[in-house]
Amino acid sequence: MTIATKQIKPKKATPWLRRGIQIFFFLLVALIATNGALKERGIAIFSFVEGASLHAICPFGGVVSFWQLASAGTLVKKVHESSVALAVIALALSVLFGPVICGWVCPLGSVQEWLGSLGRKIFKKRYNGFVPARLDKALRYLRYIVLAWVSYMTIVSGKLIFQDYDPYYALFNFWTGELALAGAAILVATLLLSLFVERPFCKYACPYGAFQGIFNLFRIFGIKRKASTCIDCKACDRACPMNIEVSTSGTVRDHQCISCLKCTSEDACPVEATVEFAAGKAEKLGAAS
Repeated sequence: MTIATKQIKPKKATPWLRRGIQIFFFLLVALIATNGALKERGIAIFSFVEGASLHAICPFGGVVSFWQLASAGTLVKKVHESSVALAVIALALSVLFGPVICGWVCPLGSVQEWLGSLGRKIFKKRYNGFVPARLDKALRYLRYIVLAWVSYMTIVSGKLIFQDYDPYYALFNFWTGELALAGAAILVATLLLSLFVERPFCKYACPYGAFQGIFNLFRIFGIKRKASTCIDCKACDRACPMNIEVSTSGTVRDHQCISCLKCTSEDACPVEATVEFAAGKAEKLGAAS
């Protein structure tokens, strides 16, 4: 007997793997930040991360340093060589898989997502739908204005201009003297908004997310939907934290995609091999049984 192509699929391990990776990187960055603060007081206790710092492990610092490195052979103040190396690695990953750094690694993105889980329990179906669609669409391009401003000001000043406004930096420096009032305010606003809107900073303001999003236009591996087995349940749309209409796409090229894979047959989609993370044309994925 032939098994129907619209068979309900078994649960997969991908969501658990992603959660594990998110928790790992959050704890790692928290450990590095804590150790750095303790080291300044002469009581660092984690020797295996003694040489690391938030600046050394942030790829965005490497991105905004590319111009100065190419033109003057120097790095922007406070940027470490490792940040440039990480930026290159992240660039390669983005070409292959899209913004996996945003969806799997970034601690601030993870915290917003975890708070969003609470917001979803409070507001149920209303969660992530408070911003009118037209306004939401317009606001999503704001982060490219932020990216342009940060890049220009960093090139002109030779300093990490965004540090004072960066909620990621504020998240791991709220107990130190380096915390800027603007960064703290943006962090608090981000955390509060996360109870109503999924990943608000990622959607509307993150300059590195904007840079990463460009690679969705030509990434090699992407989100592919097989129209012939799609049952139009729109589970993929509801699962997407960035409000992308996956159900109307063959291949998702939206600049907001963070490669979290929540929409795929590995997670939300109830039909096996229908929404996949793969290379190639969407309709060729998962041949019919």
